[in-house]
Amino acid sequence: MPLHIVQRGHDRQPVFVNSSDFSYYIRNMIEAKIKEDIRIYGYCLMTNHVHLVIAPGENVAGVSRFMRILSGRQTRYVNKLENRTGTLWEGRFKASLIDSETYLLACCRYVDLNPIRAAMVASPEDYHWSSYRYRIGLVSSDWLDDHPLFQSLAATDEERRVAYQDFVSSGIGDDELATIRAALNRNQLSGNQTFNDAIEKRTGRRISSKAPGRPRLHRK
Repeated sequence: MPLHIVQRGHDRQPVFVNSSDFSYYIRNMIEAKIKEDIRIYGYCLMTNHVHLVIAPGENVAGVSRFMRILSGRQTRYVNKLENRTGTLWEGRFKASLIDSETYLLACCRYVDLNPIRAAMVASPEDYHWSSYRYRIGLVSSDWLDDHPLFQSLAATDEERRVAYQDFVSSGIGDDELATIRAALNRNQLSGNQTFNDAIEKRTGRRISSKAPGRPRLHRK
């Protein structure tokens, strides 16, 4: 199943400063994708954090190895440039399992619109470090993967690009935005209650957040 992943810089400090920093991360992302059999459906590299929408192959442990390659190489790269030591990232990455039928495209839209919410650009196609320019055909790619849901948007590649562009242009509703953010921050599921129930039944674990319990009694 696909995952929405975010990894932030230590103390929210910049991870990417120059275009070469972004390019280095993307080159390693492509190499690690092939090595660990990862499918990449969307990404956005912000100055102090990254968003990825990915899915593992047969071995789900490939996700952790994939992220370890990316974080380790970027740390060594930046430390060498800045003649420093120590961690570049804020602990372990956060990940939310995605209900692909309901939320995959929504998560990709959320990721591609990050630069807009941060007021960095006026339109998502103006940002060069996300999957959006590839997805709408402004830049060609032989490594960005197409989920079946992308294929189902229209009959031809050109029509799919237009359909996705329209989908992103329609924006994100407040409820959808809150759902995606909450799931990511809590390492929970991005999906509806039916999806949550199915995953909890399969794993035998409670995953969704509990409502507040009864207030504690205050003894006199």
